[in-house]
Amino acid sequence: MKPYIVAFTGASGILYGTRLVQVLAEMGNTVELIISESARLVIREETGCLLKSFTDKEDLEKLLGDSIKNVRAYSPRDFTAPVASGSYPTQGMIVAPCSMGTLGAVASGISQNLIHRAADCILKEGRKLVLVPRETPLHAIHLENMLKLSRLGARIVPAMPAFYSGAKTIRDLVDFMVGKILDQMEIAHGLYPRWTGPAGSASETLKRL
Repeated sequence: MKPYIVAFTGASGILYGTRLVQVLAEMGNTVELIISESARLVIREETGCLLKSFTDKEDLEKLLGDSIKNVRAYSPRDFTAPVASGSYPTQGMIVAPCSMGTLGAVASGISQNLIHRAADCILKEGRKLVLVPRETPLHAIHLENMLKLSRLGARIVPAMPAFYSGAKTIRDLVDFMVGKILDQMEIAHGLYPRWTGPAGSASETLKRL
């Protein structure tokens, strides 16, 4: 089975990325993981986990748990990694969370690190690319970059959890977003309940309206 590329960048919301890796690994998938320099700082601030390196298995196990068994990690500076080539077969790539700096670099075709290069390869090979930006408010440059990438075939999935699923915990909200990401990759899951209409009979609904 071809692996999935997952990248963590310097936006807030590292829990979306770590949970995504755990779910993919639990499903038996191999994950090619790239953590940016800025993401390492976010990981420390949001989880308290200090990564001494980008590939240290002991550190990554503290962050990802048992899912590390299905994870191959690369330094963002390693342009010799397999994912730096379009000839390396993958299922696609997910950047979660995706910083506006990363989004802008990918939209401009600039490869300043392995994350940018891997995303560039995904686009040129016509594979699935899902970007999960977490920023607010958004200015015109952010929006123009998203529009450009959307027109190129990338899927933009902002970290905007919904509440109709009856979420009661932060984990529920994270799982909702991870489920939305998996939907874009066409991966079946049961992370959140699907909307089936308002509760009650149709007549009761009409009365409320």
